[in-house]
Amino acid sequence: MIIFVLLILLVGGVMLFMQQPKFGKQPSGARLERIRKSPNYRDGKFQNLSYTPDLAEGSSYLKVMTKFFFGKSKYNIPGAVIPSQKTDLLHLNPKENVLVWFGHSSYFMQIDGKTFLVDPVFSGSASPVRFTTPSFKGTDVYKVEDFPAIDYLLISHDHWDHLDYETVLKLKSKVGRVVTGLGTGEHLEHWGYTPETIIEKDWNEEYNAGNGFIFNITPGRHFSGRGLSRNRAMWVSFVVQTPTMKIFIGGDSGYDTHFRQIGEKFGPFDLAILECGQYNEAWKYIHMMPEETVTAAHDLKAAKLMPVHWSKFSLALHDWNEPVQRAVLEAGKQHMPLVTPMIGQKVNLKEQQIFTEWWNDKALQPEK
Repeated sequence: MIIFVLLILLVGGVMLFMQQPKFGKQPSGARLERIRKSPNYRDGKFQNLSYTPDLAEGSSYLKVMTKFFFGKSKYNIPGAVIPSQKTDLLHLNPKENVLVWFGHSSYFMQIDGKTFLVDPVFSGSASPVRFTTPSFKGTDVYKVEDFPAIDYLLISHDHWDHLDYETVLKLKSKVGRVVTGLGTGEHLEHWGYTPETIIEKDWNEEYNAGNGFIFNITPGRHFSGRGLSRNRAMWVSFVVQTPTMKIFIGGDSGYDTHFRQIGEKFGPFDLAILECGQYNEAWKYIHMMPEETVTAAHDLKAAKLMPVHWSKFSLALHDWNEPVQRAVLEAGKQHMPLVTPMIGQKVNLKEQQIFTEWWNDKALQPEK
């Protein structure tokens, strides 16, 4: 009886905890009706183009959880403060075409006079329980007050490391339009964004913003969900076309044939921004290995690759800097130019730059 009562209290506590606004809201009403008409929505949830199990063959949740508690690399966390630079985003020359990375999958771009912000996470955590996934020391050098007005806020999917409640709440007055996948708008409306500001699209749909700015919403191989329910909102990648540039924004994705299909339809790209971290053989279908990231950039017909989804959070078992080390080695083999700035460093999108291998600094390696 005591165990039963404790179990009831635990379940009740979890359910109460999940009523907080930061968990967002499931699609309903007209939005849900639109979702049900999507060719990518079946059996009550969105589906990947290819069969995509949560875990690879031979893996189990018990094995994965055991490794998370007892099998993480000793070098999973940097041994010192991550170095960074601080670019003055409020006073950029409007004629500059630049990108500034904030670690993981968050970055700012100014291209052809318009500003873009992708998957911003500035709360210091990538989880509803802050202490479980804190950001690495030195990676939170920017705050919402450092940003100018944002013409387009791009949200690839609703996972905590891509859609941060605290950040998007503070950004609300700065954002002109949000571009995202079907279903994610329900969270944003729940948090006070007006329907007029939210552009929700399915895979293979287009948003023409006018004056040469076009967003094509393209597939990924992943999943979504902020609570117990999965895949009620879409996970997407973006083809961003401006008057003078074309950039691919990958979001989260396992490797699959969609990269080649996107490259054939929309390529070549001036730059592909693709995830290369938080991978493991146990979940290889939903996150690429770094070598696959380089191959995907070739599939996309990209002139350059910027590997992201690393250097801010520990969401896997590998060394904190292993993703970029493996990507650099593979890029050399496949002759793919890389863009690897420090956090906060200004990347000139239309110029050649040389980047230091700052992640190999001895001070950043944990003591053995």
